[in-house]
Amino acid sequence: MNVKQVWSVYWSAAGATRQVTEHLAEELAKALDCPKKTVDFTPPAARQQTYSFGEGDLVVVGSPTYAGKLPNKILPDFQTKLAGGGALAVAAVTFGNRSFDNSLAELCATLEADGFRTVAGGAFVCRHAFTDVMAPGRPNAGDLAEIAAFAAEIADKVRAAETVPAAVTVEGDAAAPYYVPKGVDGQPAKFLKAKPVTDMEKCTRCGTCVKLCPVGSIDAADVSSVPGVCIKCQACVRGCPAGAKSFDDAAFLSHVAMLEQNFTAPKANRTFL
Repeated sequence: MNVKQVWSVYWSAAGATRQVTEHLAEELAKALDCPKKTVDFTPPAARQQTYSFGEGDLVVVGSPTYAGKLPNKILPDFQTKLAGGGALAVAAVTFGNRSFDNSLAELCATLEADGFRTVAGGAFVCRHAFTDVMAPGRPNAGDLAEIAAFAAEIADKVRAAETVPAAVTVEGDAAAPYYVPKGVDGQPAKFLKAKPVTDMEKCTRCGTCVKLCPVGSIDAADVSSVPGVCIKCQACVRGCPAGAKSFDDAAFLSHVAMLEQNFTAPKANRTFL
């Protein structure tokens, strides 16, 4: 099959999914000797329009894993704002060293329903958004080399195909429920309403957090106020240049502690063709 354009399309609040998706798309573009374009699906304004693709396009679509699936507040945009038009697609999810569970299966199913033809899928380990203890430094050089090798395999598959390949088979159940986060006591950790707190002695009122929030929930006039929904993405915490943002919710912190106690052993990336 002849690919004329590679696309990198991603939703990446904390930045790791962007890195993985961009690297995979760049390596595919090199292997297929064609240009690459990028759609950053993260800012709310970017999800106000529909992006249309078609034959001759190979679209790498990236998303982080949230509670074992795609982020529930962003899933409707993946379902309605991407029009495949018969384009080939590679599904890429990232996960913070616990498990990708059903996120890759859900992304593949979503893309197929959007009119894409999925030819490959991968789940890649990245530093957990909640803590630096889980998968620190990942994706590292070894991960990036694995992604490059995966891109070469995808390119070989696409070049060898005379017709559109069957949809890729990946692990997981797209219809499965979300993972229930637990605390150190083994009981469900209920932190749905938790929101970041701001140390106003550190805060410089620069507004970076307002710009970074991927759901537009932080009040520009008072950055300590979060009147909108918080999806716990950590964009404001990770991106605050003054280190003024954090979470102090007891249930949230208990869940983070549980993750650190049980999921620090390095996990492997998984790829499917």
